[in-house]
Amino acid sequence: MAKQQHFLIVTYPAQGHITPARHLASRLAGAAPGARVTVCVPLSAFRKMFPGAAVEGEESDDGGEQVAYVAYSDGYDGGFDRAADSYARYMEQVRAAGSRSLAGVLRRLRDGGRPVTCAVYTLLLPWVAGVAREHGVAATAVFWIQPATALAAYYHYFRGLGDAVVRAAVAAKAKASGEEDASAGMVRLPGLPPLRVLRDLPSFLAVTEDDDPFACVLPEFRDLVDAIERSSSPTSTYVLANTFDAMEPEALASLRPHVDVFSIGPVLSFLHDDAEERAVSRRPPPRDLFEHPDGVSRYLEWLDSKPARSVVYISFGSSSVMSRKQVAEIADAMTRIERPFLWVLRKDNCKDQDEDAAIRKLATAAAGLVVEWCEQARVLSHPAVACFVTHCGWNSSLESVACGVPIVAAPQYSDQGTAAWLVQERWGTGVRAAGDGGVVEAGELVRCVEAATSGEVVARAAALRERARAAVADGGSSDRNLREFLKQIAGGGS
Repeated sequence: MAKQQHFLIVTYPAQGHITPARHLASRLAGAAPGARVTVCVPLSAFRKMFPGAAVEGEESDDGGEQVAYVAYSDGYDGGFDRAADSYARYMEQVRAAGSRSLAGVLRRLRDGGRPVTCAVYTLLLPWVAGVAREHGVAATAVFWIQPATALAAYYHYFRGLGDAVVRAAVAAKAKASGEEDASAGMVRLPGLPPLRVLRDLPSFLAVTEDDDPFACVLPEFRDLVDAIERSSSPTSTYVLANTFDAMEPEALASLRPHVDVFSIGPVLSFLHDDAEERAVSRRPPPRDLFEHPDGVSRYLEWLDSKPARSVVYISFGSSSVMSRKQVAEIADAMTRIERPFLWVLRKDNCKDQDEDAAIRKLATAAAGLVVEWCEQARVLSHPAVACFVTHCGWNSSLESVACGVPIVAAPQYSDQGTAAWLVQERWGTGVRAAGDGGVVEAGELVRCVEAATSGEVVARAAALRERARAAVADGGSSDRNLREFLKQIAGGGS
């Protein structure tokens, strides 16, 4: 009798990691009937998802039989305060405390008759694979929740091209100071077209100083690359990439000679829901780390009142912060465009109550609807939405692609510049805004919204939507890749 599969998906305590992890849990449960899936999140996040939760190791669920949730301690059970602590300290602490706590979770699941057979983890947690193997877990996989192009960049950076990338970064920074020629800052990675280091590659690869606050992130990606590289030993880690073959063919081709990568995206639960499951009464709670004080019905009813393809949706994600100047520029742009708009301004976007009041006054002066948080997939799926002004995080980019919504990209850091490059240069489903000192000015936003809502861009976005949905449909490329992954781990692969 075949052993029951039990997937444990371990996440970093950020909305941008937890949301795709939950989508993957749902997808695995649907693709592997009878399997168990447990999403393992840091206690600080678990308490927000399940109010009333108290201790690590505590379990909960959404009322279903296949997907459960369990908490582990990352050493910051009260949450990480980026204003009071450093990312370097956090990465050090989560590796030590997280390893101990995850070991306890694995033991409890095993002793309870639910041994984990495959451990999956999101970014910045490469130590999970070692802990899992020490506790008899047969297979490990990283769920890559950024563009495959970003993974290809990290892989080649740590496999001989790091010096070339750093030299290009130094040249690009000199160029910005007026010291170099126009060709400075370009780099060529195997299988990829020339890319601008400071604009198109993940921003962490442009770190050139040891005292950079994000220098601590590079060792985590190096360890991840070490783990996923295919070798003669049976201990390499699979990669489940949240993309699809037709979306990033060059990057996937660049990786496949070296890595067991399965492109299984877009991993989005709503692409597999039937009409009954899409009904509000049947939807599970969002389990977000942010409250929904405005209520779902308020903004959905507001969208219902607007003409088709008329609304500009604005959100810079779950971690990016808008300055007061940026808020003022967006408000000015929305006034000039004279389109209805729905704008997400998180409560934590502001430093204090005075700034909060000032920023919200600027935003509401433009006569749109401003909310603190929303169920983004439901907004992007609404026929009233014309385009999406976004930081171009990968989750937002994928949701936009799956819904056929054109993008105005305003990337800030990490992989967002890579996603923006894909949107404008490879897919043509949106435009990248030019930002002066990190702020996109009103006139530029007006230009970008007009360009993104043009017939040509709208048509390309609609076409990519169909390709994305075909990929995850029964027999599509992503569906086949996922089933091949399941087949390999069932057969006792790495």
